Amino acid sequence: TDTRLPLHSPGGTSTTYYRNPNVGTAGSGASTNFSMTDQNDINRAIQYWLDKSTIHVVPRWVGFAVCLALFFLRIYLIQGYFIIAYGLGIYLLNNFILFLSPLDLEEIDEKAGPTLPTSESEGKEYRPFTRKLPEFKFWLAVTKGTITSFFMTFFAVFDVPVFWPILLMYFGILFFMTMRRQIAHMYKHKYVPISWGKAKYKTAGEEQGMFGGGMAGAAKGRSE
Repeated sequence: TDTRLPLHSPGGTSTTYYRNPNVGTAGSGASTNFSMTDQNDINRAIQYWLDKSTIHVVPRWVGFAVCLALFFLRIYLIQGYFIIAYGLGIYLLNNFILFLSPLDLEEIDEKAGPTLPTSESEGKEYRPFTRKLPEFKFWLAVTKGTITSFFMTFFAVFDVPVFWPILLMYFGILFFMTMRRQIAHMYKHKYVPISWGKAKYKTAGEEQGMFGGGMAGAAKGRSE
């Protein structure tokens, strides 16, 4: 079927055809909507399982350790892609530093969130450590980076020939200098990147004195 429409010239000597805009567009539009629907369903499914995994801290990190071990096992077996391993190491180190760092005071003020204690009285009050990179986002970032690096080792274009002991030495120096600076920052601002929770006392919840424990305490006080 010819989907072109005739357009006659004013003189009537020639005929020009142009494409009918109403033909052939319904199928492409339906295909586009179908693909967008599939993508949205996939994104929702991924987000659903990520939300379900937030409370399973240990299994998540065990899975990351397995992915990282598989990546380095592949690097060892094929003896290549050392530049990818070096890049992954730098990426993991940067995310680890963000995980250990507190939110800046300026950022905390803007978000109206908790701040680090600035006086002795404020220091006695329990305040949880607020990280620049929360634990779940830290795990998600390093897991994505490790899986991406693993799949990159299947493409020869990323196998750049390098002398791996030099890269290992560079990474060791960078790790030492970065952690030294981070520890100095922790000592200077007097914070520990670990929240142990509120202090719990042995007598918490137990009433003391003559009337401790209600009527039983009162009877005990009379007997004494």
